[in-house]
Amino acid sequence: MASIEQIGTAPPPPPAKIFIRRHSVVTRITHWINVLCLTLLLMSGMQIFNADPQLHWGNYGAVEDPSWFEIASNQDGDKVIGTVRIGRLSITTTGLLGASAVDGEMAPRAFPAWATIPSFQDLAAGRRWHFFFAWLFVINGFVYFAYSLIGGHFRRDLAPTAQDIAPRNIWHEIKDHARLRFPKGDNARRYNALQKLAYLIVIFILLPLMIGSGLTMSPAIDAGYPFLLDIFGGRQSARGIHFITAWSLVLFVIVHVAMVFLSGLWNNMRSMVTGRYSITNEETDR
Repeated sequence: MASIEQIGTAPPPPPAKIFIRRHSVVTRITHWINVLCLTLLLMSGMQIFNADPQLHWGNYGAVEDPSWFEIASNQDGDKVIGTVRIGRLSITTTGLLGASAVDGEMAPRAFPAWATIPSFQDLAAGRRWHFFFAWLFVINGFVYFAYSLIGGHFRRDLAPTAQDIAPRNIWHEIKDHARLRFPKGDNARRYNALQKLAYLIVIFILLPLMIGSGLTMSPAIDAGYPFLLDIFGGRQSARGIHFITAWSLVLFVIVHVAMVFLSGLWNNMRSMVTGRYSITNEETDR
């Protein structure tokens, strides 16, 4: 028969796993439509950029005009050298940007064939792909925004509290993320402050700038809404802003995917497919 000492030192039972509902059906559907749209918008956007791989500020920008950004290629004897230039800083990027392999040979091309839709250079086809998925992206975003506003998702899940945005809390969360220490237990039921701020910056700053600058590049839209050119400082400035915001979204996605892997790939993927996210009783607030 076990002694009192033996009973007292017996290992505790394993913590019970609890499944919570983390994402609604609308959030999950619009999320995966966004994944599709953003992927194809990026690939078709690179196809469009290849037709004029430089950026200017203002309303005009011809090939001979000074540009602040350029993906170019130069001939060096029998070799094709690819470069990326930002202002006066030039970086050799042969094999990836400016010059990449086409049918086994290095050829001038801003973005490589494997990264664009279609893979061959075709501006008209790239524009058709881009416009179709741009409007699908806008419609999908409107559905998500309307649902989040009416259903209380913004107020309940995304609006930061005074405690969230306190400098001490922000710094604490930055240190936790740098140490790969993620919220557990009850804290995992809701977005942390860094998530809330990142999502709000994307929803209310990056996406409106990207959509607005995209519309400004369209002469047909400008004819009906000429004030867009004044807001964005000209069609070429709008193109530069569109490029910057698009790649800022790519950076956000890279960080987002990295956090998904590091904080638990299967649990996070399950929550975005089925809505079910697991926590355990021993994972209490810290």
